[in-house]
Amino acid sequence: MNEREARLALSCVVEPATPAVTEAIEDFGAEAVWASLISGGDSPLCRRARSFRAEPVQAVAETSGIRFVVPGDPEWPPRMADLGGCEPVNAMTGPPVGLWVRGAGDLGALATRSISVVGSRACSPYGETVATDLAADLGDAGQCVVSGGAFGIDAAAHRGCLASRTPTVVVLPGGLDQAYPPAHRPLFERAAEHGVLVSELPPGQHPTRSRFLSRNRLIAALSVGTVLVEAAVRSGARNTVTWANCLRRVVMAVPGPVTSAMAYTPHRLIRESEAVLVTQASEVLELVGSLGGGRNRPASPHRPTDELRPDELRVFEAVPARGARSASELSLASGVGLAACLAILDELVDRGFLIQDDQWDWRLPPRSPATSRTPSQS
Repeated sequence: MNEREARLALSCVVEPATPAVTEAIEDFGAEAVWASLISGGDSPLCRRARSFRAEPVQAVAETSGIRFVVPGDPEWPPRMADLGGCEPVNAMTGPPVGLWVRGAGDLGALATRSISVVGSRACSPYGETVATDLAADLGDAGQCVVSGGAFGIDAAAHRGCLASRTPTVVVLPGGLDQAYPPAHRPLFERAAEHGVLVSELPPGQHPTRSRFLSRNRLIAALSVGTVLVEAAVRSGARNTVTWANCLRRVVMAVPGPVTSAMAYTPHRLIRESEAVLVTQASEVLELVGSLGGGRNRPASPHRPTDELRPDELRVFEAVPARGARSASELSLASGVGLAACLAILDELVDRGFLIQDDQWDWRLPPRSPATSRTPSQS
């Protein structure tokens, strides 16, 4: 059994962030650790290791489009190594032995420009709006948003990032062959189209309380900084902030109404200097910019839209940054007659400025995080 196979086996048998195992892997390597489990005594862990068979797990992973990534792979996020020197939190520590990944994105590349946005599941309308707008603006600035896929702030952050046509990273506490929560399956499928779903757990594994806590350290480690939007006195998102502080990441918190229970933890973190107050994406980018992850892209001296005629520019600017509009709506918003507007829309599609979706509405084309909101000059 080689190192990759040993890491895959360990990820299926050992609970994530088990200090003794992660330390042993660092000292002796995964092959030696796995061999010691196979030849060990009659402990439950050793018995589980001896009964493990990789083939069924690999078959489910292949059917589900899931890949296993280990240190040394091009897709492995370098920041994961920081977990090796991190003090234990809730008796957990250490980098993952491997990561199960699903989606079209490259996890390593996305993690180089990523910010975590986390918060309460039972968020307020205020918190949901703030998280959505913040994530969308970060996406517009080329930042990948990382979160945990849960109800509330997590889901709002993922949706906001996707609305900006920027990939998002969803870190889950169970196997990637099943959606958790199940209601978010459509959201996860959208996220996988250009971004990735990530988990320490192999296919077939279900979330548990400890797995939620170990998952939080991955959210913190993947990003250069973590933003807490809302969290009550007791909140799992507070655990993510603890990991971010242990990892010496930039920790930020959004203030809320002083009468709101959901604002308790952000306010306490700000008051006790554990987090920096932020209210918008530009402040987040300013804080993380010095670490190389959040600098605004320099403006191009020449924009492709400079070549558009005035009527073409009015039609183009009537297209929303997120979402789509019909031809009649664009005609009304731009002040260009419907017939002329339709001709301009066809021309803008031909030149790559717009696309027409399945509902026959017009929208901006998808873009990668590194490109601008307008198409490159041909």
